[in-house]
Amino acid sequence: MELLQLQYFRTVARMEHMTKAAEQLHIAQPALSKTISRLEEDLGVPLFDRANRQIRLNAFGKVFLAKVETALSSLEEGKKEVMDLAGLERGVISIATNALNRLSPAIAAFRERFPDVSFRINQIAPAETYSIGELLEQGIADLGFGPMSFHKPGIREVPVLQTEVFLAVPRGHRYEHQSSITLEQVADDPFIEYKIGHPFREANDEISSRAGIQRTIVCEVEEPAALGSLVQAGLGVAFVPGCKGDDVPQYTLLHIEDPDNKRAFYVSWNEARYLSEAAREFQRFLVEYYAEK
Repeated sequence: MELLQLQYFRTVARMEHMTKAAEQLHIAQPALSKTISRLEEDLGVPLFDRANRQIRLNAFGKVFLAKVETALSSLEEGKKEVMDLAGLERGVISIATNALNRLSPAIAAFRERFPDVSFRINQIAPAETYSIGELLEQGIADLGFGPMSFHKPGIREVPVLQTEVFLAVPRGHRYEHQSSITLEQVADDPFIEYKIGHPFREANDEISSRAGIQRTIVCEVEEPAALGSLVQAGLGVAFVPGCKGDDVPQYTLLHIEDPDNKRAFYVSWNEARYLSEAAREFQRFLVEYYAEK
């Protein structure tokens, strides 16, 4: 039984799809299938149920996966500890985030201080934000970064960045030259929103509910850049978070007269997992970096 076999098995078991697992592992699908078959031969039992070109982890596979997860996690933690002995400058930081646009400047600033530290970044789709907590639990990610709290046992979270939610209006809008606005004033305007399931959509729904308005949503997007470009094109208005130091957009941001329209970004980690010195240093750095914003 080889380490590579266990790593391949874990990926296939999590995805329960041989082709997708092969794509993620960057190997040919026949080679992956052969590796899994050899592992099953070594164990003497099938790990998957196969029917109609689909695979499902069976009872043997579920028991084996739990042990493989433990073994590989211990090896990863051992690797981190050994690298720590070599010094902070040789560390590797694995981070999962659904807010890479907010995190990228901090990573650049950190690497100016520690140029030899490496990053492995897992960019999470907005609709899969909750998987960040799962990656922390499994030890796949050292740190998580994003605009939501997971409330999971053992997952520690610290707010590092506070943003204010503004109303973005296109140039030429009737309220463009006001410094602030109530949402009742734009209750009949067309709104551009994130798709259902996006964490910002849930937060924006709460803002609208508190203001007692029912938005007319004319377009739903997945990314902040798409939302901003549609506001700029004059398609409608939108909720946009901002803070000091952000680039000046090509539309107008109006302060909303609501004291509760703040949005926090958190750095999170699993207290039960070993955290490398590089990851701990970056965790501290994020607090320091955003405190100046």
